[in-house]
Amino acid sequence: METSQNTSKYWLWFFVWLAIIILMLIFVRPFFWLALPGTVSYFAKAMNLLDPNKPEDQEY
Repeated sequence: METSQNTSKYWLWFFVWLAIIILMLIFVRPFFWLALPGTVSYFAKAMNLLDPNKPEDQEY
């Protein structure tokens, strides 16, 4: 049975990064791409597209 994960903090971080990328597009257009990794990563986490890190996945 899968447990449902609370993604509200990921949605919060996504909207923070979205605001940053919009501000960068307005004021410093050549460098807006610096905010892309945060925006895309937190969107994927909020949509549960990425698997959460589990301690058993970290073993060698």
